[in-house]
Amino acid sequence: MPLTRHSDITDGLIQRPARISPKYFYDQKGSRLFEAITRLPEYYPTRTENALMQTHGADIARAAGAVRTVIELGAGNCEKARALCGWVRPACFVGVDISADYLQQAVQRLREQVPGLDARAVAGDMTQGVVLPPDIPAEGRLVFYPGSSIGNFDPPHALDLLRHMRGLIDNDGGLLIGIDLPKDVALLEAAYDDAAGVTAAFNLNVLAHLNRLIGSDFVEDQWGHRAFFNDEHSRIEMHLEALEPIRVRWPAGERRFAAGERIHTENSYKYPLPAFTALLAQAGFSRAQAWTDGQAWFATVLALP
Repeated sequence: MPLTRHSDITDGLIQRPARISPKYFYDQKGSRLFEAITRLPEYYPTRTENALMQTHGADIARAAGAVRTVIELGAGNCEKARALCGWVRPACFVGVDISADYLQQAVQRLREQVPGLDARAVAGDMTQGVVLPPDIPAEGRLVFYPGSSIGNFDPPHALDLLRHMRGLIDNDGGLLIGIDLPKDVALLEAAYDDAAGVTAAFNLNVLAHLNRLIGSDFVEDQWGHRAFFNDEHSRIEMHLEALEPIRVRWPAGERRFAAGERIHTENSYKYPLPAFTALLAQAGFSRAQAWTDGQAWFATVLALP
């Protein structure tokens, strides 16, 4: 039986080390902060991916073939979907995101920007399985998962999610997915610890979201943002670090944190392309074609059954 949201959070908080799933970043404020992150000079993934799509969008559309429906997981503001829809010209778009209100607003904007597009919003946690509207045709589906978000999952969980994506399409469908490639550590760490402190605010905001979700009493000022590259696992890690001894309480539970103790909030794996295509093959995608930017910082991969 799947965990409830409350037990999912509290079970993570009592682990040693404590953990919070990155999906809880995305309340209304968190979604806005992440959108601001994508515009920061240090945060290269969004602008690199956008430029890559502008350069190779027509080739990607040809390789994808006839697309009837684009299904974007973790749709956010739907801006990347708007660009993709211009290339593949689907009849229908389905945006899936955990932040329901933010998603509804984004899908409404998409309807206005792409006249004639049947655009739908499905609020839900994709890690718990996506249930599409029953009238969405099974044929010609393209699952779209941009922005290297697959890197937020440990490899076994990434494989589970890729298998779920494979289950959303028939043999004539496909998956278009972004991955962040390994690169200079200084460049990576700056992207997750920007000078303006926007990523720090994004990380800390998860505590206010948890207070609303489980009735906890986190105080943001008692915590600091920490981000660094873990070379052994080829991933950026984000943590919240207690700046003093802290006691955090919630109904029927509590946790004491020593000064310097951390809560692990996010990983962002940086996959070499061969390793990622091997993961796709394990998930049931037998063919993969990749496009990269000129610096080989980022890749957009079209995976087909």
